[in-house]
Amino acid sequence: MDIDRRSLLAAGLVAGLAQRAEGQTPPPVAASGLPPGLPQPTETIDLWPKGAPGAPPVPLIETVNERSADTLVTDRAVFGISRSRMAVFRPDRPNGAAVLLTPGGGYKWVVVDKEGYEMARWLSARGFTAFVLFYRLPGEGWASGADTPLADAQRAMRLIRHGARDFAIDPERVAAMGFSAGGHVCADLAARFAAPVYSPIDPADRLSAKPHCAAPIYPVVSMDPAIAHPGSRQLLLGKAPSAAAEAAHSPDRNVPADAPSHFLLHAEDDDVVPVDNTLRLHAALRARKVPAELHLFANGGHGFGLRKAVGKPVEAWPELWRAWARTVGLG
Repeated sequence: MDIDRRSLLAAGLVAGLAQRAEGQTPPPVAASGLPPGLPQPTETIDLWPKGAPGAPPVPLIETVNERSADTLVTDRAVFGISRSRMAVFRPDRPNGAAVLLTPGGGYKWVVVDKEGYEMARWLSARGFTAFVLFYRLPGEGWASGADTPLADAQRAMRLIRHGARDFAIDPERVAAMGFSAGGHVCADLAARFAAPVYSPIDPADRLSAKPHCAAPIYPVVSMDPAIAHPGSRQLLLGKAPSAAAEAAHSPDRNVPADAPSHFLLHAEDDDVVPVDNTLRLHAALRARKVPAELHLFANGGHGFGLRKAVGKPVEAWPELWRAWARTVGLG
């Protein structure tokens, strides 16, 4: 009886999500349009059916900044996000695993192509169901402040699990992967998946937000001003945060004993987010005896994603992640 009830709840939620998706505006498009033949997601899932909690007093206007000068490649940066959502990339042959992607952007915006859609296409081509998260930005006046991106990430993980049947995935095999400031979202989720950062709104919120495994890629981690990315730190915590706030939002200082396995990757010549961010997280994971695989590359810089890694040794990183993912039972 309980199983039937849970199934009905799940089916009802998925149906509701599908209905909302049909009425949604499509994913963001800059004024210049899109390159021909480049697959775009057609399915989106709203995180907060009745609106995200703690909205700023002045409504935000979602804005798309197309940064690419190449007509064949898009590089959209989105800010003013009030409708937190996931763009869904379904594989032709699902392998039963899913990945929640949190793109970077220094908490100034969310870079949806370079560290979102491109990685999602790569994953879905290999059987993973990928979800690109349009998370709210902490410096845009939300009542939850520095916890705003984490609230969206937790809610996203729970919705993915609740809709597992519709996505043909195992609810236990939902991973997280994030880049730069999105790597901070990923690492924060892996450390504080159980933190009560929003009030539950439906049955999905009874589920765990803990990722099966986490992959923060060239991540912002520490809020220690000695190694923090200044822009991310200020937009997350304000101009003069307390030592307590710095500690609370440095994932390396909040690793629980039951944290998921981690895959860590950074280039030592990163001149935007110092490699010490990843080294500190690795040390913290080791201290808590949490399994972690670390890859450092001498060259690669910052923000290489897939496109800027081509032709360099760091180009191997996605397959390194995939091989590691098999060892932890993801796919």
